[in-house]
Amino acid sequence: MTEDQILDTLRSVIDPEVGINIVDMGLVYTVEIKPDEVYIQITMTSPTCPLHGVITRNMDKVLRSTFPELGAMTIELVWEPPWTPEQMSLDAKKQLGWN
Repeated sequence: MTEDQILDTLRSVIDPEVGINIVDMGLVYTVEIKPDEVYIQITMTSPTCPLHGVITRNMDKVLRSTFPELGAMTIELVWEPPWTPEQMSLDAKKQLGWN
């Protein structure tokens, strides 16, 4: 399992508010594969976003089903740097009509 494989897998996790995956939304800040765990930093589009629990549960579910050998995993919610629309991929911006 590589960082790129994890990011590709996380593209199946959709932000329910906008209907775009969390990778293209720019919500995944860090993926580190350590000897004893996978560490992922994510953010939300706003500190008042109520969907953090839904998104992290979906992340856990899809990663564990794709990588059955996955052991310990930490998903940390961070607020620095704050999310901005500039972090979105070109595809995500096009989906929202922001091209």
